[in-house]
Amino acid sequence: MKLLLQGGQVVSGAGVAPMDVLISGETIEAVGPDLSCPDAQVVDVSGKLLFPGFIDAHTHFDLDVCNTTTADDFATGTRAALRGGTTTVIDFACPNKGETLQYGLQLWHRKADGKSSCDYGFHMTIDDWNEGICQEIPEMLQAGIPTFKMYMTYPAMMIGDRDLFLALEELGKYGAFAGVHCENSGVIDALIAQKKAAGETGPASHPATRPNALEAEAVGSLLRMAQVAQVPVMIVHLSTHEALEEVRAARQRGQTVYVETCPQYLLLDRSLYEHPDYSQAARFICAPPLREQADREALWAALADGTIQTVSTDHCSFTLAQKDAGKGDFTQIPGGLPGVESRGILLWSEGVARGRIDAARMCALLSETPARLYGAYPQKGVIAPGSDADIVVLDPDAPGLLTAADQAANVDYCPYEGLETHGRIEQVYLRGQLAVENGEICIGPVGKYVHRTLSK
Repeated sequence: MKLLLQGGQVVSGAGVAPMDVLISGETIEAVGPDLSCPDAQVVDVSGKLLFPGFIDAHTHFDLDVCNTTTADDFATGTRAALRGGTTTVIDFACPNKGETLQYGLQLWHRKADGKSSCDYGFHMTIDDWNEGICQEIPEMLQAGIPTFKMYMTYPAMMIGDRDLFLALEELGKYGAFAGVHCENSGVIDALIAQKKAAGETGPASHPATRPNALEAEAVGSLLRMAQVAQVPVMIVHLSTHEALEEVRAARQRGQTVYVETCPQYLLLDRSLYEHPDYSQAARFICAPPLREQADREALWAALADGTIQTVSTDHCSFTLAQKDAGKGDFTQIPGGLPGVESRGILLWSEGVARGRIDAARMCALLSETPARLYGAYPQKGVIAPGSDADIVVLDPDAPGLLTAADQAANVDYCPYEGLETHGRIEQVYLRGQLAVENGEICIGPVGKYVHRTLSK
């Protein structure tokens, strides 16, 4: 059966144009004005915008952290993703120290295969560096994993400057690159010790122990390492205006630096940690923490001017009971927020509808650029002949409301509770199959593993 989406406006990173889309099986057969196909089922999308399926390149499903496991696994998390217009996620395969990359890859396939409702891929986390890990890099590339992740904080995952530098160099030999979580671990630990000694153990101490300067310092340090290694690098979940300045300085030196931010840093701020109800404040614990209004404004400007390339979610969800398990010690509150379900409509409503960015920029941030950077283009990220028929049908004017009661994610709160949105996702197609209609998920675990190549 062929489908003809007729009367809509197709969005790309270059602009918006009135185009029909003919789908044959799992792929797009034709895109153009006034298409006709006698044997196709016609779907009227007049007045709607057609985006390429969104790609969330930063999720954490079924992850063990802080003596618990994230509330969303690949079954619930990918259903939530689909409902929000995300047709492909790239999660993080995370072997523990002492384990091989291959073990981590096999473990994450067991977590995801046959359970995912949207398509999926993996980045590979490197938290050890030795000859064995070094020799596994080509194996990861052959397995469709051209991107990696490293941490400059968290003892269980960080590998130190020496090994971080050596790993960056090795990845660069293959044309691969890493995303890096940038915070100064040593100073954070010192500040945490001071807060605990003073008896200040509530959520308000969380942002105080991870100030803006420590993200900027770590970003600057990483970028100088990358300069010496002569390799590109991705800064994940960048949250501060000071870190943006480090990126701009590196680019002035001629470096290739990619930047990701997240909706929580665009829309929420650190005042939420001051709520007198511990549970209310604890639900917003994440790292980096929520920042100030000035940072939010700087990030929106950086989205518009191209300083930031992608918006992912860092979806790392926990129930309120899981968050409350850390009561009495803010360092024991599991860090992370849900977001995979709300990202698309938030960027439309708070970005495009408010005039902060345009539709083409939103498409670049959520679809086209991540597909290119992470080696899935043109299979993903574009509405074009031969590409997967992953399409988001968005009504630009319909009202919406974000609530915990109306979500597919396996969590009992919504960080944006009660936010009225301008615009609504009406349909989502995954490889030509209607996956979501008016908020109802129409498919089961039909997601496929995306074998990615080096970035294009």
